[in-house]
Amino acid sequence: MNINLKKLQKEILRVRTLVFVILAIAIFALGWLAGSGTDQVSDDDIGQGDVTNQIRFYEGIEDDVSFQQFWQVWDLARELYLRGPVSEKDLFYGAISGMIEGLEDPYSVFFDPEDASSFNEELDGEYSGIGAEIGKEEGYIVVVAPLSGSPAEAAGLLSGDYIVQVGDEDIIGATVDYAVSIIRGEAGSEVILTVVRNGFDNTIEIPITRGDIEINSVEWELRDDGIMYIQLYMFNEDTTTLFRQAAQEILTSDVDGILLDMRNNPGGLLTEAINVAGFWIDDDIVVQERVGDEIEKYAANGFAWLDEYPTVILVDGGSASGSEILAGALQDYGLATLVGEQTYGKGSVQEYYEFDDGSALKITTAEWLTALGRSIDKVGITPDVVVEYTLDDYEAGLTPQFDAALSELQTAW
Repeated sequence: MNINLKKLQKEILRVRTLVFVILAIAIFALGWLAGSGTDQVSDDDIGQGDVTNQIRFYEGIEDDVSFQQFWQVWDLARELYLRGPVSEKDLFYGAISGMIEGLEDPYSVFFDPEDASSFNEELDGEYSGIGAEIGKEEGYIVVVAPLSGSPAEAAGLLSGDYIVQVGDEDIIGATVDYAVSIIRGEAGSEVILTVVRNGFDNTIEIPITRGDIEINSVEWELRDDGIMYIQLYMFNEDTTTLFRQAAQEILTSDVDGILLDMRNNPGGLLTEAINVAGFWIDDDIVVQERVGDEIEKYAANGFAWLDEYPTVILVDGGSASGSEILAGALQDYGLATLVGEQTYGKGSVQEYYEFDDGSALKITTAEWLTALGRSIDKVGITPDVVVEYTLDDYEAGLTPQFDAALSELQTAW
């Protein structure tokens, strides 16, 4: 594959400020919902061409949109395609996917039954793949965050890497769904990713052996210096339970401060993020959801067990969605000091609809704001103490952000 690397890097730098990443995607990555609504829709509601549905389609449609053309293309594809016979189910799912892509919203995705099944497995915290969150920035597949302890991390894949090739296939301009489908594979098999990395003049080939990924969303350790170090990797169905265990250990131990590490946390279930915020916030607002002119406020339902403990939160460019909700709320109320780099800036809410055939739709329905009404979509949250983590730091094994967070906690004492 011939890649004009300098042109590509220049284009990447141009679009980095306009980050549009799909966080809830990815069979091999962790795509998590920043909204938890789930509805069941029957097949009767998604007819495949009967007269009733065609009439319904025409009602209220703009004059220059003709569904007759849709059916003409449908018939031509079935009758003329060289490598037929054509699967009507494939055409049907493809048509729906194209319709959702027409929204030009990278967070809205249609899942066929196979992808929907894999997506739901990820919400349970177990799946097979390389263990990385990917997304898209105006045509380029980008690594949002490799998961801690994952094959992707072990192989050296970094947040901010642009994947331009999978094996021998060029994926510049590909959809995230397609990139996921060819990166995914059986545990034990190998995939070679070609990436563009900031600071390098040439592309880098990274071989990764896929594996079965089982993730505990929360891990914690009471350090000898009295600091409880909590790593919060994502917000899934076990997060509140695990975080409660960490909080109970804090309350029953000699803890002087809390260091909450949410770097490379891509988010997840909104309810779990609100629940975790409740360990610092009693019954105040954690996040606001805006639909048009309407705003709905979500309050914590906790006991604020941890509000008296000095708390520092580590964030970076891989901190997105639910991690931004939690970090933003604690920053708004002055309950934590944020250390690190600008967060990702994913400030929209998705709802998830499941259909009887096993397919599903994730669609953007609202924008979320921080507790005090800040919009961070495409902007992110600025830490109170900005500390960069460079490639040189990574290669030298340095930990400037972690060191700065410890210093902040010690100052708080």
